[in-house]
Amino acid sequence: MLDRLFALESFGIKLGLGNISRLCEALGHPERSFTAIHVAGTNGKGSVTAMVHAALVAGGIRAGRYVSPHLVDLAERFVIGTAQVSDADLERAAGDVLDCAERLRTAGDLAAHPTFFEATTALGFELFRRAGVQAAVIEVGLGGRFDSTNVVPARVGAITSVGFDHQDLLGDTIEAIAFEKAGIVKPGMTLVAGTLPDAARQVVGAVAADRQAEVVDASAGVRVDADVRDGRTVVTIDTPDDRYGPLTLGLRGEHQIGNALVAVRLLEAARRRTSLDVSREAIERGLTDVDWPGRLEQVEMPGDARVLLDAAHNVDGARALARYLQRWHPERPPLVIGMMRDKDVPGIVDALLPSVSTVVATAAATPRAIPARELAARIAACGATGVRAEPDPAAAVELALSIASSVCVTGSIFLIGAVRDRLRRRAILR
Repeated sequence: MLDRLFALESFGIKLGLGNISRLCEALGHPERSFTAIHVAGTNGKGSVTAMVHAALVAGGIRAGRYVSPHLVDLAERFVIGTAQVSDADLERAAGDVLDCAERLRTAGDLAAHPTFFEATTALGFELFRRAGVQAAVIEVGLGGRFDSTNVVPARVGAITSVGFDHQDLLGDTIEAIAFEKAGIVKPGMTLVAGTLPDAARQVVGAVAADRQAEVVDASAGVRVDADVRDGRTVVTIDTPDDRYGPLTLGLRGEHQIGNALVAVRLLEAARRRTSLDVSREAIERGLTDVDWPGRLEQVEMPGDARVLLDAAHNVDGARALARYLQRWHPERPPLVIGMMRDKDVPGIVDALLPSVSTVVATAAATPRAIPARELAARIAACGATGVRAEPDPAAAVELALSIASSVCVTGSIFLIGAVRDRLRRRAILR
């Protein structure tokens, strides 16, 4: 059954709400069966989604989480409570969603075959309905305005950040990208905004005003006291509503302070605008107990080696990773990097090169990936010397570990997924 689902990847990316709207209608509108919290942003949206979901679960709410893409297993996209959906539930629901789509195609009620993302989004909604989920945190896949997730009738949402990524689909100016992300704003919604460029903030504010939606600046009226210890951030957050902490953020990196602010203000907005009553204690647990793999995730290996995994795939993400490396890895570890064809190779490489030593280029097993030798040549053209190419991701990590005991792997979530489980099995068995 899942082979049928993955076969839809051949239809590529298609932005628009026509197919998903018709499919949800035919399924009986599963997207309306739970309270939705909608999260968009260039960077940080996954971290915020994970924090908010963890807080809802800590508060005793039967909560779902829908994210994309997955690292290894499709079921990672659909979390209910603290666990991924079961394979059996996934197979059954996928079959029903795909059969429904096929009936619509046969009847001429779908203009085109649903894409993989359209089908998995409808599948997520259906899984949440069948599981009796009270609330679900829904991460936008790409952009916002025409993203398949934008059929959810969310009363609260967030835009974590606005930066350059997917310019071929979202536009090549900050204003254009901000307009696409502001497409998640619904009439009367409360939208929490992270730290946005002035141009993006103006666009988001104009869209919200047109739809009579409230915009909450995540940092407005807030005081944060922070101290970073061994890569972990200890914070106390005072908002107009409450005080949280001192507590240790579960996710590494100082940039997670901003994501934590968005998560806190989003949960406070949900408390005001929906039936979700999340206590201070639950919010604090959401910030501390959150698990978000592949984002500044450190895997301790046999022989005192360590591998840092981070799915930085755009310039802003690379800059955040570089700041972390400069502070906590002054030894300048070797870099294993794999990137997709639509990414800004010079921008990402220029951000990272001062913080690493040698570079090993590799490629995840997807047609979207830049082949290892081509990527190595493009990195060398950015000024890096001695760049090596190793097409196999696992072999690329082993090559880097033969050079130094501390290694960083980055550039694509698909690359992280290709190496993470193998590394973690070795770490557990050491």
